[in-house]
Amino acid sequence: MPVRSAGRDMRWLMVVVAAFIIVLDRVTKLWIIRHILPGHGIVVIPKVFRLTHVLNTGAAFSMFESSASPLLVRNLLIAFSIAAVVVVLVLLWRMGRGVSLTAIALALILGGAMGNLYDRIRYAHVVDFLEVHIVHYHWPDFNVADSAIVVGACLLLLEMLRPQRSE
Repeated sequence: MPVRSAGRDMRWLMVVVAAFIIVLDRVTKLWIIRHILPGHGIVVIPKVFRLTHVLNTGAAFSMFESSASPLLVRNLLIAFSIAAVVVVLVLLWRMGRGVSLTAIALALILGGAMGNLYDRIRYAHVVDFLEVHIVHYHWPDFNVADSAIVVGACLLLLEMLRPQRSE
């Protein structure tokens, strides 16, 4: 039987974190759509960082983008995203009673997954707009939702690697 905290239920705060990521993702993507033509960009830091407007019909890092069956890829990505959202929601509901690194990580992942899921369903692509170059390496374009998912996953990894206290 899981041990329950006697403190206040803080799941509402994790919903707020997820909602903040969704709103930030939508606002930034809408700004890009209104200010940068698809395939173009604005240099922010020469040879390091640009704001771009990339329409990603594939998965992370544009995987599967040039598939022979784009509709199948889109539907599979939507199905996978819905399944991921449901799993994260269940985990957050079960573990998010108190504020913890795990709960914050799950809220970030939930917000990011929902942000990109919205794009896939509404537009059949995800808008990516952050382009980073480090020396000669070009990181694939990404967005706020992608960043939230990666940060959340890293926080979960840190939590798993952190020594556990014996009770």
